[in-house]
Amino acid sequence: MNKKRVLVTGGSGFLGSHICERLLGMGQEVICVDNFFTGRKDNILHLLDNPYFEVIRHDVTFPLYVEVDEIYNLACPASPIHYQHDPVQTTKTSVHGAINMLGLAKRIKAKIFQASTSEVYGDPVVHPQPESYWGNVNPIGLRSCYDEGKRCAETLFFDYHRQHGLRIKVGRIFNTYGPRMTMDDGRVVSNFVVQALRGEDITVYGEGRQTRSFCYVDDLVDGIIGFMEKTPDDCIGPMNLGNPGEFTILELAQAVVEMVGSKSKIVFRPLPSDDPMQRKPDISLAKKAMGWEPKIPLRKGLVKTIEYFEDFLKNQ
Repeated sequence: MNKKRVLVTGGSGFLGSHICERLLGMGQEVICVDNFFTGRKDNILHLLDNPYFEVIRHDVTFPLYVEVDEIYNLACPASPIHYQHDPVQTTKTSVHGAINMLGLAKRIKAKIFQASTSEVYGDPVVHPQPESYWGNVNPIGLRSCYDEGKRCAETLFFDYHRQHGLRIKVGRIFNTYGPRMTMDDGRVVSNFVVQALRGEDITVYGEGRQTRSFCYVDDLVDGIIGFMEKTPDDCIGPMNLGNPGEFTILELAQAVVEMVGSKSKIVFRPLPSDDPMQRKPDISLAKKAMGWEPKIPLRKGLVKTIEYFEDFLKNQ
């Protein structure tokens, strides 16, 4: 009788599958919605026998009619390779997807979480980035379909809250890694681990001096679900969710080579367009609102990630 029905869009993706798994473990009923553009059925195969888990193939740019208590809106390609493949569709997924999920939440009076991103800060001139910083984003660059799509989605969420009293939670997710990342997504952790395991050159863009903050997926799931479950309705965000530990890309590459025991060489390539030079979350709000901060250090998380990709490559 106490089970909540929870909709997770993008539920077969890297992050979405972990959210579905955690919610089921909490005793909730979960509807996973995905069009499987970047999501993979392998990520949710182990959940299919659960009688409280349901999968719907659906594109969120079209309306969806279900009855649920909560919505986690995670649907959108999140890596540059994937979101730049069809930039118009990426923007539609962020904007039309937000409109459709907000419309659903309004109709059924559901609480809704929006998976926003640290990319709303662009190439920041404020460091670390607090939620009060408005960002430094190129509105017409190659990354704009994702950056500006997510910024517009935030606008829609806050306007639905102000105009309709909708219960919203907006989380800005910083770099996340762990098992179930896709091998070809172009993200730095999966790139380095796969290249090292294969003995290929490790590709570092620029001089590797740009910084990132890497949050292990279990910590992030704690933060997202904690935001939904543990904070009052007037705590709506935006809230930074990420690990404030900061590393250069070169430091990450060197750590992966060492941990894999690889003979890979580090090679340098020109920086992509609009690639941010630094990225580090200020998580003061998350600490104050729900006592959350990441617990898993980078090297410990990398061990689990390397093990996942070792198994994945063996079974290909």
